[in-house]
Amino acid sequence: MKEFRHFINGEYVASLSNRTFENRNPVDNSLIGLVHEAGKEEVDAAVKAAKKALKGPWGKYTQAQRIELLNKVADRINERFDEFLQAECLDTGKPHSIASHIDIPRGAANFKAFSETLANHPTENFHLDTPDGKGAINMGHRTPKGVIAVISPWNLPLLLMTWKVGPALACGNTVVVKPSEETPATTTLLGEVMNECGVPAGVFNVVHGLGPNSAGEFLTTHPLVDAITFTGETRTGEIIMKAAACGLRNISLECGGKNAGIVFADCDIEKAVEGTMRSAFVNCGQVCLGTERVYVERSVYDQFLARMKEEVAKLKLGRPEDKQANFGPLVSLEHRDKVAYYYNLAKEEGATVEIGGGIPDMGAAMNDGAWIEPTIWTGLPDDARVVREEIFGPCCHIRPFDTEEEVIELANDTVYGLAAAIWTENTSQAIRVAEQMEAGIVWVNSWFLRDLRTAFGGAKQSGIGREGGVHGLEFYTELKNICIKL
Repeated sequence: MKEFRHFINGEYVASLSNRTFENRNPVDNSLIGLVHEAGKEEVDAAVKAAKKALKGPWGKYTQAQRIELLNKVADRINERFDEFLQAECLDTGKPHSIASHIDIPRGAANFKAFSETLANHPTENFHLDTPDGKGAINMGHRTPKGVIAVISPWNLPLLLMTWKVGPALACGNTVVVKPSEETPATTTLLGEVMNECGVPAGVFNVVHGLGPNSAGEFLTTHPLVDAITFTGETRTGEIIMKAAACGLRNISLECGGKNAGIVFADCDIEKAVEGTMRSAFVNCGQVCLGTERVYVERSVYDQFLARMKEEVAKLKLGRPEDKQANFGPLVSLEHRDKVAYYYNLAKEEGATVEIGGGIPDMGAAMNDGAWIEPTIWTGLPDDARVVREEIFGPCCHIRPFDTEEEVIELANDTVYGLAAAIWTENTSQAIRVAEQMEAGIVWVNSWFLRDLRTAFGGAKQSGIGREGGVHGLEFYTELKNICIKL
């Protein structure tokens, strides 16, 4: 039986309580292994190890030494690519064809990309005139923030975890990571890589567990944690924000979304269909940036809807190792139940189910897995719960619109503000509409095209703060001013 232990101070350790929970494969619900659940003792040990490491050899590393070490970590992940791929796909059920091109390579690249960006960013330097005429110099100086608690999600486990760990370590911090209870494997495996590459003990720590009265709560409320970065649903983000208020710890929250896609009549229809297919259905719709609301200008509405249905019908459900498969299961039976609830609710609210809408027959070998059909709805009112609440599944509602002003109002009529996608060949219109979107990131004629040097984060209930590129400096470092009188 495989066991997923905590990684604390450079060693894998079991929980003192011997409490464990199951890690199951969403493809067929088979048991992958048992995950040790951290109590206060394990979390305390991890945080104290991280705090101690700040004063040890790691604290004396130069920026160049940190970058060299993190580049080794990235290279080692790629050398063990197949192991990380197998672990990620067992946990998530996603096809190898997707994880091998996105999850693992991007997860490794995060260590290099953020190190290089941060290394080339200057600090402030000002000359100040003084009454005696001699002047003074003000110098900006950045120092690590300290121990960073990283709460990472299950939809892109390695990628979104290293998106936080990469810049945190590049800035000289230490981390304690609590991965989602659904996807412990790649975060656990990364501990081996850290040891192989010579990362000092205590710099990278992992504790497994749940949220309330478990590892998540114990970590976010620990007084020695200096900052908390979280990706997940908005309700959990609110709880973490309250916990961070004790001690005035910094937070970075990337939370839920109910993202809009806007298709104007002058767009390249095939490009818009291809992009919206990806934004609504890639990773089985389990992407925080995904599109669940699609607004199409009325003159091309029928054409767009017909093409979307044609493409959804071509999606191939199958096991991760099936080279023809491009659509996997949801992450768990629990999440499948949530998404299926919304599928039934859509019918109750009066939706026309254009395609999908149920649970597929995957055969005896896989029917116990977390499978669900990719689904398109039309005909729902704008106040329907299915149109307003985040589902986080492979589904979207498509609705016609008539004017630019109307669609801007519709797209912004949500408590969320994470992302939006605009499809048009009119550059002036694209810029005009994008500037009015109440969202942290807006794509024009693309989706999920990410330059890691740019700011990333959400507006409204989709989050607080920005990470990415030099913007991460504001979260992962303390900026002090040194004033020198000449």
